[in-house]
Amino acid sequence: MDCRLQAAAIKKQLDEAANGVVNVDLWEPVPTMQFPGVVDFIEKYQGKAPAEGVDLLGYFLSPFAYSELQILGDTIAATKTLDDEKLAECTHSHPFHTIEGGIAVEPDGEWTQARPIWVQYHGIKGLDVEQFRGPMTVTILPQRITRPAT
Repeated sequence: MDCRLQAAAIKKQLDEAANGVVNVDLWEPVPTMQFPGVVDFIEKYQGKAPAEGVDLLGYFLSPFAYSELQILGDTIAATKTLDDEKLAECTHSHPFHTIEGGIAVEPDGEWTQARPIWVQYHGIKGLDVEQFRGPMTVTILPQRITRPAT
């Protein structure tokens, strides 16, 4: 069941009804996902989110969007060009260090390691978004991700 629980507004809206739900996500505030720079990024994002009217937590897409821009910036700096072929060649040649950890890209454009995670929500009480700022209401489930044979 995909309830789009990644957004703080939906988490708040469902309150206790979200307990027990298993959902896909990209980042959660758990120790194993606190790569260098990501907590600072999230804190800065959350500091600006209310005034901008965007997701109060910013866990789902914003860290990966920033990581993608880090990869693009590093690639442009390394190649000193905006030529698509040279950027692609550079992108596929080595892993990049981002706020989402190391990310490497295969020749077909897919990441070498899938990053979606499956999580289960629990212990949610009421509508307070603060309960989602730490790992107390989410558990990352064991992952077994395999790529299809080609």
